[in-house]
Amino acid sequence: MLSLESITKTTQDWLLAKFSPTMALTIECIIVILLCITLFAVLGLVLVLLERKVAARIQIRLGPNRVGPGGIFQTAADTLKLIMKEGLTPDTADKFLFNLAPFVVMMVAMLLLAPIAFAKNFQIWDINIGVLYISSVSSLSVIGILMAGWASNNKYSLLGAMRSGAQIVSYELSAGFAVLTIVVLTGSLQISEIVAAQQNGWWLFKGHIPVVIAFVLYIIAVTAETNRAPFDLAEAESELTAGFHTEYSGMKFALFFLAEYINIFIVCAIGATLFLGGWMPLHIGSWEAFNHIMDYIPSSIWFMGKTFFLIFVIMWFRWTFPRLRVDQLLNLEWKYLLPISLFNLLLVTVIAILGWYF
Repeated sequence: MLSLESITKTTQDWLLAKFSPTMALTIECIIVILLCITLFAVLGLVLVLLERKVAARIQIRLGPNRVGPGGIFQTAADTLKLIMKEGLTPDTADKFLFNLAPFVVMMVAMLLLAPIAFAKNFQIWDINIGVLYISSVSSLSVIGILMAGWASNNKYSLLGAMRSGAQIVSYELSAGFAVLTIVVLTGSLQISEIVAAQQNGWWLFKGHIPVVIAFVLYIIAVTAETNRAPFDLAEAESELTAGFHTEYSGMKFALFFLAEYINIFIVCAIGATLFLGGWMPLHIGSWEAFNHIMDYIPSSIWFMGKTFFLIFVIMWFRWTFPRLRVDQLLNLEWKYLLPISLFNLLLVTVIAILGWYF
């Protein structure tokens, strides 16, 4: 059966047979870069359309229905509009940092793709500290947002950037502790080993209460980290015009817009990997016939299915809950989520030491 794993292996063997190891590695890097750019472009089109369709379904609205069959080309039309719009830079802005900020945000998103296992043996970089790498690199995105807000020389942009900085730094703690719960149970920071540890069952469905708590904390925290409603204080239109990207237009604005959806995909992909087995199929105990059928579904389909399920949950949040105030947002993290995260991490550590898990 043709799979991403076999395609990757065939390509690597062919490159090594035709070129020197150095040249083969260079060509592989170019292919990976092109695939990442293509993935970003496709995800941008698909996720924006999905957002609109989910919003229309939840709030009983029509949604996009004119450009193309069922409105499927609406996001393509929006992309064309953004490409054709003039990119303006305010006269009083710090031009270098103003123009650099969107690229910083996008580069962080591209770096985060490296350790994610999209399918069996289909990974850019299976680093042995994959979880630590993701936690470290993801925290850099706030630099691009702060850079955009400060360089715009606009008080609304600066307020939005400062809100985003406080929000991301705060909720990173709960997200990090939720991730550590799985690291403690697995005993490894390597993504491939975390997935392999769920061969006999996904962590979320093994019946461990700390994992269920960690999953809920993770979903809430990453929703806040990606500035999604009800935690979209950094972009509150009713207060800050548009937040940290108020002064951006054209493709610079499109990069911020795209980075938001790419980050949603990345945090959901990480959540699917840690809690839902990543590319691992659904297996139920000794049900050999059922498990055999599940193995026929390609591992990439399993991974994407779980990831898009979590994306739907985050979109569901946006169109269900009202926006919080800034004080409510910070109180939720520091007074509730963080203490629960610390207690949960302590609990799972005791369970791991005593061996009360399987």
